[in-house]
Amino acid sequence: MGPHAGIAPNGTGRVRWRRFVIVLVPGLALALMLVLLSTQAVLAVSLSISGEPFTVTARMLKGYGFEQFPVVDHSVARGSSGRPNGRLLEATVMRSATISHLCESVRVGPVSLVITAGNGSTPVSATNLVVDADRFSGNATFTHLNQGVAAGALHQIPGVTRPPGAFALEASQVTITNLRQHAFATTAGTFTLPGLSFHLGGSC
Repeated sequence: MGPHAGIAPNGTGRVRWRRFVIVLVPGLALALMLVLLSTQAVLAVSLSISGEPFTVTARMLKGYGFEQFPVVDHSVARGSSGRPNGRLLEATVMRSATISHLCESVRVGPVSLVITAGNGSTPVSATNLVVDADRFSGNATFTHLNQGVAAGALHQIPGVTRPPGAFALEASQVTITNLRQHAFATTAGTFTLPGLSFHLGGSC
């Protein structure tokens, strides 16, 4: 068997253990994380990939206690003046949600990681869900919709920071089909992921 990158013996016949460990540890960490995801159906979630965007799609989302308002992401690099560059995003907040045919894809180094769940009869479910995104599309139906609400007056999820005077909307219920989001951060109290699956390569 020929030598593999990172573990080939050097000129004196010794294995380059330091390089081998550097290559091996990230892969083991990712594998361990995915094993834990597979064995724990209910997760407390906080997903933010170093400011890198990720794609979220779903065939259908039903949300209860819905809010939407602008937020500024200050995690981007500073500009030439030394001041932080704020990225304007739209926060979508739901007290609870069910999601069918969920797919998330994100770049992990040189490859993409694609995670799917809720493709069977049982959908994904989430509580206290907050998604910060710069693009959001789909076919939406709202129940008891209020537009032009001051964001500071919203209260569906306690503890969420809202810009006091910003334009916002709220609804008691929303149904979105063919959902697609280009997101930068997701938080949730819990995620229940039936039929969780993942693979490297490809996209949603």
